[in-house]
Amino acid sequence: MNYYFDWKDGIKEDELNIAIEELKNGKLLLVPTETVYGIAANAYLDDACRKIFDAKKRPQDNPLIVHVSDKGMISEIAEEPNEIEKELIDNFMPGPFTLILNKKKVIGSVVSANMNTIGIRMPSNEIVNRIIKKSRIPIAAPSANVSGRPSGTCVEDVIDELKEKMDVIIDGGKCKIGIESTVVKVIDGVPMILRPGYITEQDIERVAGSVRLSDKLFETIEGNDHVESPGMKYRHYAPKTKCILVEYGDNQINRINEIIHKNNNVCVLGYEEDKSFIEVEDSRFINLGSRNDLKKVSQNVFSALRNIDKIENCELAIVEGIEKKGLGLSIMNRLSRACEN
Repeated sequence: MNYYFDWKDGIKEDELNIAIEELKNGKLLLVPTETVYGIAANAYLDDACRKIFDAKKRPQDNPLIVHVSDKGMISEIAEEPNEIEKELIDNFMPGPFTLILNKKKVIGSVVSANMNTIGIRMPSNEIVNRIIKKSRIPIAAPSANVSGRPSGTCVEDVIDELKEKMDVIIDGGKCKIGIESTVVKVIDGVPMILRPGYITEQDIERVAGSVRLSDKLFETIEGNDHVESPGMKYRHYAPKTKCILVEYGDNQINRINEIIHKNNNVCVLGYEEDKSFIEVEDSRFINLGSRNDLKKVSQNVFSALRNIDKIENCELAIVEGIEKKGLGLSIMNRLSRACEN
């Protein structure tokens, strides 16, 4: 690690200039966004983007999302969006929203995993947006984690596994949202959600009139099939400890307690309301938050998954599911991909 910048109390101009110079020179930056921390590289430089894949141990066929600061930058790297795509951009950018568009040749094959499309996002986080805006460089920035592990929502989550790979680490404090962006592609005039996120199915429906969900949201795509969005292929977000998911529904608490009694050295990832009914020691209950505050749950989910591995002698983590509705769909997408069942 060459530089560590603490910007929790504000951006420092002299350090900003150093970060931009490093970005121009093909170096890797650890940056905060409103969703999760990202590993950022100059999207125009294939060699720089290859470093992201190496740092994350990420398969080469898993495309990177490109971040821009404004609509003008979208036109520099992607073909003209259609009317529905423009509506989505106007309503959800800047913010935790990624749109799949046809790319221009200035973006190379490394970022796009040899496809003709790229995911484009305009982050609302002041720090990363300012870096992009001042440098006029679009950045490729997947989540900051070793592939397969939970994403990082604060520097402390990921610094041990990534610090040797980063040229600049920027600490902007805890991310406000905590799960990655919603990824959408407009197909035959209808937005399709390829990866659910903070922007929900209902949010998009209010803007576009209709929306579809990919039938791969809860499947792991293997083999040589191409995917246009991160989070669709391979196992994601998983602690080292074995995790099993108990789906939302009647008798959910009973089913959790049955598993507890049949196994040794168990911990439970669950919700505030259920804590007193789940028959596990307080020290082995990881609190996701309240079912009535899914925004808070989404902010906690990755840190909670990382905390599983911090529980002494834990051999099995039972993960409590939630209704696949609204933001609950996005939370369940992450929890299900972290589990083995």
